[in-house]
Amino acid sequence: MFAVIKTGGKQYRVAAEDLLKVEKISGEPGEIVTIGNVLAVGEGEKVTIGAPFVEGASVAVEVVEQGRGPKVIAFKKRRRQNSRRKRGHRQLLTTVRISEILLDGAKPSKKAAAKPAEKSSAKTEAAPEKAKKEAAPKKAEPKAEKEKAKSAAPLFKAPEGEGDDLTKVKGIGPVAAGQLKEQGLTSFAQLAALSDEDVARIDEAMPFSADQIKDWREQAKELAQ
Repeated sequence: MFAVIKTGGKQYRVAAEDLLKVEKISGEPGEIVTIGNVLAVGEGEKVTIGAPFVEGASVAVEVVEQGRGPKVIAFKKRRRQNSRRKRGHRQLLTTVRISEILLDGAKPSKKAAAKPAEKSSAKTEAAPEKAKKEAAPKKAEPKAEKEKAKSAAPLFKAPEGEGDDLTKVKGIGPVAAGQLKEQGLTSFAQLAALSDEDVARIDEAMPFSADQIKDWREQAKELAQ
Protein backbone atom coordinates (compact mmCIF):
# COMPACT_ATOMS: atom_id res chain seq x y z
CA MET A 1 0.00 0.00 0.00
CA PHE A 2 1.19 3.52 -0.80
CA ALA A 3 0.02 7.02 0.02
CA VAL A 4 0.66 10.55 -1.20
CA ILE A 5 1.10 12.97 1.69
CA LYS A 6 1.52 16.72 1.91
CA THR A 7 3.82 18.29 4.48
CA GLY A 8 5.92 21.44 4.48
CA GLY A 9 4.31 22.58 1.22
CA LYS A 10 5.59 19.51 -0.66
CA GLN A 11 4.07 16.20 -1.72
CA TYR A 12 5.66 12.78 -1.19
CA ARG A 13 4.72 9.30 -2.38
CA VAL A 14 5.46 6.97 0.53
CA ALA A 15 5.09 3.36 1.61
CA ALA A 16 5.79 1.53 4.85
CA GLU A 17 9.45 1.60 6.01
CA ASP A 18 10.38 4.40 3.59
CA LEU A 19 13.01 6.82 4.92
CA LEU A 20 12.84 10.44 3.77
CA LYS A 21 13.69 14.00 4.76
CA VAL A 22 10.88 16.55 5.06
CA GLU A 23 10.49 20.12 6.29
CA LYS A 24 10.88 20.30 10.08
CA ILE A 25 8.27 18.36 12.09
CA SER A 26 8.10 18.86 15.84
CA GLY A 27 9.10 15.72 17.72
CA GLU A 28 11.95 13.98 19.48
CA PRO A 29 13.83 11.04 17.88
CA GLY A 30 11.82 7.87 18.42
CA GLU A 31 8.51 9.72 18.72
CA ILE A 32 5.53 8.72 16.53
CA VAL A 33 3.89 11.61 14.65
CA THR A 34 0.71 11.41 12.58
CA ILE A 35 0.42 13.27 9.26
CA GLY A 36 -3.24 13.78 8.38
CA ASN A 37 -2.85 15.48 4.98
CA VAL A 38 -3.19 12.40 2.75
CA LEU A 39 -3.94 13.31 -0.88
CA ALA A 40 -4.24 9.76 -2.18
CA VAL A 41 -3.99 6.21 -0.92
CA GLY A 42 -4.12 2.92 -2.73
CA GLU A 43 -2.82 -0.56 -3.35
CA GLY A 44 -2.08 -1.84 -6.83
CA GLU A 45 -4.54 -0.39 -9.34
CA LYS A 46 -7.09 0.57 -6.68
CA VAL A 47 -6.42 4.18 -5.71
CA THR A 48 -8.56 6.59 -3.68
CA ILE A 49 -8.11 10.27 -4.52
CA GLY A 50 -8.98 12.87 -1.88
CA ALA A 51 -10.85 16.13 -2.37
CA PRO A 52 -8.40 17.49 -1.39
CA PHE A 53 -7.63 14.92 1.35
CA VAL A 54 -8.79 11.35 1.84
CA GLU A 55 -11.27 11.30 4.73
CA GLY A 56 -10.12 9.23 7.72
CA ALA A 57 -6.70 8.49 6.21
CA SER A 58 -3.42 9.37 7.87
CA VAL A 59 0.22 8.28 7.88
CA ALA A 60 2.15 7.50 11.05
CA VAL A 61 5.84 8.37 10.90
CA GLU A 62 8.68 7.82 13.35
CA VAL A 63 11.03 10.76 13.90
CA VAL A 64 14.57 9.51 13.25
CA GLU A 65 16.65 12.68 13.40
CA GLN A 66 16.37 16.46 13.51
CA GLY A 67 18.91 18.30 11.37
CA ARG A 68 19.57 20.95 8.73
CA GLY A 69 20.05 20.85 5.00
CA PRO A 70 23.05 22.12 3.00
CA LYS A 71 23.76 25.84 2.96
CA VAL A 72 22.11 27.83 0.16
CA ILE A 73 23.67 31.16 -0.85
CA ALA A 74 21.40 34.11 -1.75
CA PHE A 75 23.19 36.95 -3.58
CA LYS A 76 21.62 40.30 -4.43
CA LYS A 77 23.32 43.15 -6.27
CA ARG A 78 22.06 46.58 -7.35
CA ARG A 79 23.65 47.98 -10.48
CA ARG A 80 25.58 51.22 -10.09
CA GLN A 81 24.47 51.47 -6.44
CA ASN A 82 27.59 49.97 -4.81
CA SER A 83 25.27 47.56 -3.02
CA ARG A 84 25.80 43.82 -2.65
CA ARG A 85 24.25 41.41 -0.19
CA LYS A 86 25.19 37.77 0.25
CA ARG A 87 23.52 35.55 2.82
CA GLY A 88 23.49 31.87 3.65
CA HIS A 89 20.53 29.73 4.70
CA ARG A 90 20.23 26.16 5.98
CA GLN A 91 16.71 24.72 6.01
CA LEU A 92 15.59 22.81 9.09
CA LEU A 93 14.84 19.20 8.10
CA THR A 94 13.48 16.14 9.86
CA THR A 95 14.39 12.60 8.86
CA VAL A 96 11.37 10.31 9.30
CA ARG A 97 10.60 6.63 8.72
CA ILE A 98 7.12 5.72 7.50
CA SER A 99 5.65 3.49 10.17
CA GLU A 100 2.23 2.64 8.73
CA ILE A 101 -0.59 3.96 6.55
CA LEU A 102 -3.86 4.25 8.45
CA LEU A 103 -7.43 4.25 7.08
CA ASP A 104 -10.93 4.95 8.47
CA GLY A 105 -9.61 7.04 11.36
CA ALA A 106 -7.43 4.27 12.81
CA LYS A 107 -4.77 5.17 15.35
CA PRO A 108 -1.10 4.17 15.14
CA SER A 109 -0.40 0.70 16.54
CA LYS A 110 3.27 1.41 17.13
CA LYS A 111 4.12 3.39 20.23
CA ALA A 112 6.95 5.84 20.69
CA ALA A 113 10.27 4.37 21.67
CA ALA A 114 10.78 4.46 25.42
CA LYS A 115 13.24 7.07 26.57
CA PRO A 116 16.25 5.67 28.42
CA ALA A 117 15.58 5.70 32.13
CA GLU A 118 17.81 7.84 34.26
CA LYS A 119 20.48 5.83 36.01
CA SER A 120 19.66 5.38 39.66
CA SER A 121 22.50 5.06 42.11
CA ALA A 122 22.21 2.64 45.00
CA LYS A 123 24.55 4.84 47.00
CA THR A 124 22.26 7.82 46.51
CA GLU A 125 19.30 5.86 47.86
CA ALA A 126 21.33 4.63 50.84
CA ALA A 127 22.81 8.02 51.66
CA PRO A 128 20.46 10.83 50.45
CA GLU A 129 22.17 13.45 52.59
CA LYS A 130 25.53 12.81 50.92
CA ALA A 131 23.93 13.03 47.47
CA LYS A 132 22.41 16.41 48.33
CA LYS A 133 25.80 17.75 49.42
CA GLU A 134 27.39 16.58 46.15
CA ALA A 135 24.61 18.16 44.12
CA ALA A 136 24.75 21.48 46.00
CA PRO A 137 27.76 22.98 44.12
CA LYS A 138 26.06 22.32 40.78
CA LYS A 139 23.12 24.54 41.76
CA ALA A 140 25.45 27.48 42.32
CA GLU A 141 26.02 27.87 38.58
CA PRO A 142 23.17 26.41 36.44
CA LYS A 143 23.99 24.87 33.09
CA ALA A 144 21.90 27.48 31.28
CA GLU A 145 24.06 30.28 32.71
CA LYS A 146 27.25 28.49 31.62
CA GLU A 147 25.94 28.11 28.08
CA LYS A 148 24.80 31.74 28.05
CA ALA A 149 28.20 32.96 29.20
CA LYS A 150 29.93 30.76 26.63
CA SER A 151 27.75 32.00 23.77
CA ALA A 152 28.16 35.64 24.88
CA ALA A 153 31.96 35.54 24.54
CA PRO A 154 33.16 37.24 21.30
CA LEU A 155 35.05 35.21 18.71
CA PHE A 156 38.01 37.60 18.65
CA LYS A 157 39.68 40.07 20.97
CA ALA A 158 39.12 43.62 19.76
CA PRO A 159 42.22 45.86 19.62
CA GLU A 160 42.34 49.11 21.55
CA GLY A 161 41.02 52.21 19.85
CA GLU A 162 37.90 53.18 17.93
CA GLY A 163 38.59 50.85 15.02
CA ASP A 164 38.02 51.37 11.28
CA ASP A 165 34.87 52.06 9.29
CA LEU A 166 34.15 48.53 8.09
CA THR A 167 31.37 49.75 5.78
CA LYS A 168 34.12 50.85 3.36
CA VAL A 169 34.46 47.16 2.49
CA LYS A 170 32.01 46.34 -0.31
CA GLY A 171 29.33 44.01 0.97
CA ILE A 172 29.54 45.14 4.61
CA GLY A 173 26.61 47.36 5.57
CA PRO A 174 25.90 49.05 8.91
CA VAL A 175 24.17 45.97 10.29
CA ALA A 176 26.94 43.56 9.26
CA ALA A 177 29.57 45.98 10.57
CA GLY A 178 27.83 46.06 13.94
CA GLN A 179 27.68 42.25 14.07
CA LEU A 180 31.39 41.99 13.26
CA LYS A 181 32.29 44.52 15.96
CA GLU A 182 30.25 42.55 18.50
CA GLN A 183 32.53 39.59 17.72
CA GLY A 184 35.69 41.69 18.19
CA LEU A 185 36.42 42.46 14.51
CA THR A 186 36.87 46.24 14.40
CA SER A 187 39.72 46.95 11.99
CA PHE A 188 40.83 46.32 8.42
CA ALA A 189 44.03 44.74 9.76
CA GLN A 190 42.04 42.11 11.65
CA LEU A 191 39.99 41.22 8.58
CA ALA A 192 43.11 41.06 6.43
CA ALA A 193 44.84 38.73 8.92
CA LEU A 194 42.00 36.20 9.13
CA SER A 195 43.17 32.63 8.58
CA ASP A 196 41.11 29.92 6.89
CA GLU A 197 40.35 28.51 10.35
CA ASP A 198 39.07 31.94 11.44
CA VAL A 199 36.90 32.10 8.32
CA ALA A 200 35.40 28.70 9.19
CA ARG A 201 34.65 29.88 12.75
CA ILE A 202 32.85 32.98 11.48
CA ASP A 203 30.97 30.94 8.88
CA GLU A 204 29.70 28.62 11.62
CA ALA A 205 28.80 31.27 14.21
CA MET A 206 27.56 34.17 12.07
CA PRO A 207 25.17 34.59 9.09
CA PHE A 208 28.01 35.07 6.58
CA SER A 209 29.35 32.53 4.09
CA ALA A 210 33.01 31.55 3.80
CA ASP A 211 33.26 32.97 0.26
CA GLN A 212 31.81 36.26 1.47
CA ILE A 213 34.30 36.52 4.33
CA LYS A 214 37.25 35.69 2.04
CA ASP A 215 36.13 38.47 -0.32
CA TRP A 216 36.11 40.92 2.61
CA ARG A 217 39.56 39.69 3.62
CA GLU A 218 41.02 40.49 0.20
CA GLN A 219 39.45 43.97 0.19
CA ALA A 220 40.69 44.61 3.75
CA LYS A 221 44.28 43.82 2.70
CA GLU A 222 44.18 46.75 0.27
CA LEU A 223 42.46 49.10 2.74
CA ALA A 224 44.89 48.20 5.55
CA GLN A 225 47.93 49.37 3.57
